[in-house]
Amino acid sequence: MITRLRIQNFKNWADTSEIRLAPITVFFGSNSAGKSSLIQFLLMLRQTAESPDRRRILHPGDASTQVELGTLRDLVFDHDLAKEIKFEMEWNLPASLQVLDPIGTYKNSGTSLSFQASIAFDQKELSPRIAHLEYVLRNSEEPLRVSMRPLGPENSARQQFELDASPYKLLRNQGRPWKLPSPVRFYGFPEEVSAYYQNASFTSDLTLSLEQELRRIQYLGPLRTVPRRSYVWSGEVPEHVGWSGARAVEALLAAANREISPGYRRRNQPFQAMVARWLEQMGLLESFRLKPIAENRKEYEVIVRTRSNGPEVTLLDVGFGVSQVLPVIVECFYAQQNSTILMEQPEIHLHPSVQSTLADLFIEAVQSREDGENRDIQLIVESHSEHFLRRLQRRVAEGLIDPNQVALYFCARGEDGATLEPLRVNLLGDIENWPDDFFGDEMGELSARMSAAARRQAQIK
Repeated sequence: MITRLRIQNFKNWADTSEIRLAPITVFFGSNSAGKSSLIQFLLMLRQTAESPDRRRILHPGDASTQVELGTLRDLVFDHDLAKEIKFEMEWNLPASLQVLDPIGTYKNSGTSLSFQASIAFDQKELSPRIAHLEYVLRNSEEPLRVSMRPLGPENSARQQFELDASPYKLLRNQGRPWKLPSPVRFYGFPEEVSAYYQNASFTSDLTLSLEQELRRIQYLGPLRTVPRRSYVWSGEVPEHVGWSGARAVEALLAAANREISPGYRRRNQPFQAMVARWLEQMGLLESFRLKPIAENRKEYEVIVRTRSNGPEVTLLDVGFGVSQVLPVIVECFYAQQNSTILMEQPEIHLHPSVQSTLADLFIEAVQSREDGENRDIQLIVESHSEHFLRRLQRRVAEGLIDPNQVALYFCARGEDGATLEPLRVNLLGDIENWPDDFFGDEMGELSARMSAAARRQAQIK
């Protein structure tokens, strides 16, 4: 789970300052206030790590990626390539990472790893370059720091780097002390590290951990696909429901043998039955099931009933909100253990009462268990829903989720870029620093309506 994030000079963010990320993290705010940029940044890191081009430092995206952010100039705050994009993220490791010096006595292990990088730009060639990168393996004692910095002229054709570790003592192999080439992408140590040093093979574990954490990021966008009369499934197991939820039904079929527990010491429930329960709990459907069109066929129908005495119909024949929320429900429980799910506007096309229920869905998702173990799911959500927030506050007050398990933020536009204000939620579910015009000027609207009504009434008399 990602626990901390800071981004500087990216799109409309001059500096987010340090962001605490919890199992449920929600960003609220007005349009164009920078909420989506935070999600886009994490997606950009993932698609860069997945790029087959090892020399590409940042991958802004193209038609085949999750996000398409334009040119490198479009990435930088104020479009000023003289600025460096800097960021730092920290995450909890699923298992302890151990570092043992094969030629010395140094030994260290930790369950938390952080990474930071500074990326500068050649304004003539419009190309990025690494100005600094560093990993920090944290434990209860002294952390292990491993970093790479460039040597020589910044804009030389073949930039060389030096490797440093503290308090670990790196030992060079005998022979000419060659300098290191550029890192791989924005985060990877070049292969020459293992050739030049006798005891630096552990650096590959650091980069692997970051790649694994980025691969655990899943994304569901705000515009979900429209439903179909039938769906084709030939037995494949999709990684997730898709960026637009297009593979939600495939995921449902693939998870037919999985069972999920809603929480500690709570009974397991078949995956499809659990999805049906949530659709019913939201008041959207009376029943929900998947049915093959015919024996030995790959085509399936989603059959639903909206009321107990009503007819069964396909998903295409009911309200649009059902097909929009179905990928949200499926992804919450389909995502593999330790996944981080990024969602934009999960409440879209939903009635206010259903928007409220999303808070209960997310609480159950982060508390769920599978095969006797916590699933440790993290949800990072961008939302405009006051109803969702109010239900989340209520559940904190009821003690169904600890305030520390929730992180809420308000994004706003400022003179010097976007600003981010952490919302302090106490044990009673109250937000102690409620921002002005959080969900619009409610009191102003009420006062204006009452004044208009009084004037109209006076005219009638």
